Amino acid sequence: MKVSTPLEATAPAAPLAAIGDVTDRMCPSRGVLEHVTSRWGVLVLIALRERGYRFSELRRAVAGVSEKMLAQTLQTLERDGFVLREAHPVIPPRVDYSLTPLGEQAADLVGGLGRWVERALPAVEAARRAYDSR
Repeated sequence: MKVSTPLEATAPAAPLAAIGDVTDRMCPSRGVLEHVTSRWGVLVLIALRERGYRFSELRRAVAGVSEKMLAQTLQTLERDGFVLREAHPVIPPRVDYSLTPLGEQAADLVGGLGRWVERALPAVEAARRAYDSR
């Protein structure tokens, strides 16, 4: 018996031809994987799991990202359907960013990876010390 993952349980059924293969360098799913798992993509998704942000707030929440990289990352994640950009017709202009349902799924997955990395950090540092001492 196959157990559905959270993504499979909520995603609409796709025809078999539409299912991607990230190991195939020509498959479009590889580009999506690169967007979601890029350094800034992961950190933006994790930050937006908490709540929606204005651009400047999000830049502070994702410490170290440049304005240019944040703008590019948000645009890419919006194009892929993970981020919602909402421009408000006010002066001064206000733009809010939040996750779409698809973005929430991706953020939950990369957020789990992020939490695992945080917990595994002592073991990773010990492995690095052992490696460097050889």
